[in-house]
Amino acid sequence: MELEERLRLAIRDVPDFPKPGILFRDITPVMEDPELNRAVVDGFLRAHQDQHIDAIAGIESRGFLYGMPLALQLGIPFITVRKKGKLPHRTVSFKYDLEYGSAEIEMHVDVVKP
Repeated sequence: MELEERLRLAIRDVPDFPKPGILFRDITPVMEDPELNRAVVDGFLRAHQDQHIDAIAGIESRGFLYGMPLALQLGIPFITVRKKGKLPHRTVSFKYDLEYGSAEIEMHVDVVKP
């Protein structure tokens, strides 16, 4: 079975979560299947191994799940992007809209090099 089909079968659709009208895609079944989880990381690696990537930024928290293993495999830095107020050093922030409101994310100001 192809990876795309395996993912389609594993990922759960959760209607009305976290609020009515939102369809949440639950990837925890993928994380609970070591073989499928490895196939996802390997698929990301194959798709990006020939590209010149300086770093991977993972947005909390799902971005951490695949961003860090991919950064390790590619031998590049992993940049932590978190919800506002969660990082201990000076930050730069970005505000954005969601289907059910708005949010703000931050990363350390010194993490991206010219």
